Amino acid sequence: MPLFAVVPEQALRPFSQLDRPLEVIRQFTPNWFAVTMGTGVLALALAVFPWRFPGLHALAEGLWLLDVLLFCLFTGLYAARWLLFFDEARGIFAHATVSMFIGTIPMGLATLINGLLLFGLPRWGAAVLPLALGLWWLDVAMALACGVLIPYLMFTRQAHRIDQMTAVWLLPVVAAEVAAASGGLLVPHLAAGDQFTIIVASYVLWAYSVPVALSLLVILLLRLALHKLPPASMAASSWLALGPIATGALGLLVLGSAAPAVFAAHGLVGIGEIARGLGLLGALLLWGLGLWWLALAVLVTQRHAREGMPFNLGWWGFTFPLGVYALTTLRLSEALAAPFFTGLGAVLVMMLALLWILVARRTLAGAYRGSLFVSPCIAHLCRKAS
Repeated sequence: MPLFAVVPEQALRPFSQLDRPLEVIRQFTPNWFAVTMGTGVLALALAVFPWRFPGLHALAEGLWLLDVLLFCLFTGLYAARWLLFFDEARGIFAHATVSMFIGTIPMGLATLINGLLLFGLPRWGAAVLPLALGLWWLDVAMALACGVLIPYLMFTRQAHRIDQMTAVWLLPVVAAEVAAASGGLLVPHLAAGDQFTIIVASYVLWAYSVPVALSLLVILLLRLALHKLPPASMAASSWLALGPIATGALGLLVLGSAAPAVFAAHGLVGIGEIARGLGLLGALLLWGLGLWWLALAVLVTQRHAREGMPFNLGWWGFTFPLGVYALTTLRLSEALAAPFFTGLGAVLVMMLALLWILVARRTLAGAYRGSLFVSPCIAHLCRKAS
């Protein structure tokens, strides 16, 4: 392109690729909440980065505040879609792919709750705890609903084929274990009366999610062996398999850390110590499984990159799984006092930051043009009508 090429005026206008600005609402889908997941996990990872740099914590807190604003904005846009375009909005439940992204809403909310504990407590004090607890119960309700209702729709209304399966199937299921990990982080800050309830509920949430997610990974392996890789447009989905493994490991670590004191207060000293030991061992085993999936995801991404990967919101799938795996690695470094995990965790956080910059930059450009506001549910409804 010439250095002083004239750019058409229409291309400089916001939403130039949409027929009208209202299409932003009409075409808005839950996929956008993956942005809050990736942004939130980067904020949390930077806050626990093992090597301190001036301004790093302030940068992490700023990202978390941005995450809060984005979540509120996306919630408003999605609520407006249901109010203004109800018939088209409800079409999501029949769509085999977009419906899975409903699970990103509670997972995005979990990053806000975790940030409220990490950043809000030092800044605003214990007054934020009732808000964090209330949001956590809301998150739990949404995660429980997603974890069973979306699979029910898969079994009754949606059309699925094994050759079209991707790791996106994991999204509604994983939300419960993300809530479980958040519950483990919340427990130490609560009054004694609430601690036991939250930790028991968190273990139930972990069991509600992780075994189902691991079962789906078995099916995914079979699908990949029989039908090979998904199309390049779904390339980032290869990283999603890392998410439930890393989150399951992180949940075991944080719940196991809180368990001894909570169970001892209820006369269950032995149970608490067992939970801590099994939590550490289980997390280490899951971390090893995650390492296999991480290596596989890197190889798959390299192959797709050589062939060309079209950008879409699915690229945010690179961020959250890698971020949770980095957080788990750093937690293991504390529990085991192992420099290897500390160094690897730092490298993973730096990789996450670079990926976030790349994906955020392209998302901002696509959002400005309007090219990322596309609802496959509308096209699906039109095909059914015809």
